[in-house]
Amino acid sequence: MERLLPQNVEAEAGVLGSLLIDPEAIANITSFLRAEDFYRDGHRLIYEAIVMLYDRHEPADFVTVCHELERRNKLEEAGGEDYVIALINQVPTSGNAEYYARIVEQMALLRRLIHAGSQIVATAYGEKDAEAALEQAEQTLFAVRQGYAHKRAQSHHIADVITNYMERLSTLSERQGALVGVPTGFSDLDRILGGLQRSDLIILAARPAVGKTSFALSLAYNTALQSKSVVGIFSLEMSSEQLVQRLVSMDAQIDQQRLRTGDLYDEDWNLLESAMASLSSATILIDDTAGISVSQLGSKARQWMSEYGGLDLLIVDYLQLMQSPASERRAENRVQVVDEMSRQLKVLARELNIPIIALSQLSRAVESRQSKIPMLSDLRESGGLEQNADVVLFIYRDEVYNPDTERQGLADIIIAKHRNGPTGEVCLSFNRSQTRFQDFDTRLAPTRTPLPDSDGQSDYMLVESEED
Repeated sequence: MERLLPQNVEAEAGVLGSLLIDPEAIANITSFLRAEDFYRDGHRLIYEAIVMLYDRHEPADFVTVCHELERRNKLEEAGGEDYVIALINQVPTSGNAEYYARIVEQMALLRRLIHAGSQIVATAYGEKDAEAALEQAEQTLFAVRQGYAHKRAQSHHIADVITNYMERLSTLSERQGALVGVPTGFSDLDRILGGLQRSDLIILAARPAVGKTSFALSLAYNTALQSKSVVGIFSLEMSSEQLVQRLVSMDAQIDQQRLRTGDLYDEDWNLLESAMASLSSATILIDDTAGISVSQLGSKARQWMSEYGGLDLLIVDYLQLMQSPASERRAENRVQVVDEMSRQLKVLARELNIPIIALSQLSRAVESRQSKIPMLSDLRESGGLEQNADVVLFIYRDEVYNPDTERQGLADIIIAKHRNGPTGEVCLSFNRSQTRFQDFDTRLAPTRTPLPDSDGQSDYMLVESEED
C-alpha cells in the first residue's frame, strides 16, 4: 500500500485563512514560504494569487483573490468561491499565520527529501558506475540542503547589526589587540591578517615546487599544536603517509631525505619519539581521497565537525585536482569549472563558519616575464578565482629563479588581496631539507632587487584594503 506523502492540509488552510483575514501578515511569510511548498494544488493557486496581489500593492481579500483567480481561469481549480469563504472561516485571527506557515515549510522539506531519495534510488539502478552514482546522490542532497539554506537566510535591521558590532568591538578592545581569527603561527602574517578569519576563502598560490604544500602544512602544524585547533586537510596530490613524513620532519627537525631512506643516527630516535608524541596529541585530520568533489569534501567536513566537536580550519591541496560534478565534467571550459568549485568552497566556508585555504597553481605567464614575482593577473586565467577569494596569498622564493641570490633560505609571502584589511608582504625562513617555514626577522633579510614586471611594478607595499 502506497504511503501518503508528508503534508498538513489544515496548516495550509490556516495560512491561507490568516492571509485572507489580514493580508499584511504576508510580509513575514513570503520570505520563507513558496507556492510550491503547498501540498494541495488549490492551496498553491490561492497562495500565488495572494502573493501576486501583494506584489502589485493591491488589497488581497475574498473579492480580489477570487477576481485574480477568475482572471487567470483558475478559480474552479482552486475550489471555487465557496472554498475561499471556507478558508476565511477556518481561523478566528491571523495571529498564528507564521506558525502555520512553518509547518507547511517543514512538510515540503520532507517531501523534497523523499523525492531526492527516489532520485537516488533510480540513479543507483540505472548507473553502472558506482562512484558516479554516489557523486550524483551527494549532488541531489546538496541541492535540497542549499535550497533550504537560501530560504532560511536571514535579513537584519541595521540597528541590530550595529548593536552586535559594538559588543564585538568592546570585546576586542578588552583583549587589547589579540587575534580575532585562527592564528597562523607566523607573527608578521598574523599582524596583517589578524589571523585566518572565519567564513573566509583563502587562495594560496604559487608555481610548482615553490612550497605551497610545505607552507600549508606549516600553517596546519602551527595552528594545531600551538593553538590546539582542529585542522582538516584534504590532500589530492600526496598520500597521508607522505604528509605525515613532512610533519614529522618539521617537528623532529630531521632531513626529509634521511627519513625517506631510513638513514638515521642514534640520536634521531629520541627526536622522532618526541615528534610522534607531539603530533599524536594534535587534532590534524587527513583525507587523501584523489579527485574528491566539493560536495564530498563538504560531507566529510560536516562529519568531522560532528565527531570532533568543531572544526577550526580546512586546507585543500589543491584546487585544480578536485573533481567537478558529473554535470560539469563534460564542460569544454575548465576555467568555468574551477571558478564554480571555488565559489562552492566559499559557500562551504560560510556555512561551516571556518576559514578554508585552497591551494592553487599559478598560470605559466609568470615564467614568461622578467620578474617572476606573482601578481593577481596570474590568477585571472582562472576567471572568478580572485573574485571568490577573501584573501589571496602568493609564495615567492628568489632562490628558485636566481641560484646566486643573497636571499637563500628565505620566502616572501605576498598578501595580494585582503578583502577586509591591508595587503603587504611577509618574509619567512624556509628550511628546504625539512620543508618548514618559520618566522624570520625581516630586518636581517638582504634586500630583494626589484625587477620590473608587466605593470611596471615589482613589490607589494603595505596598503589599506580596497573594498569591493
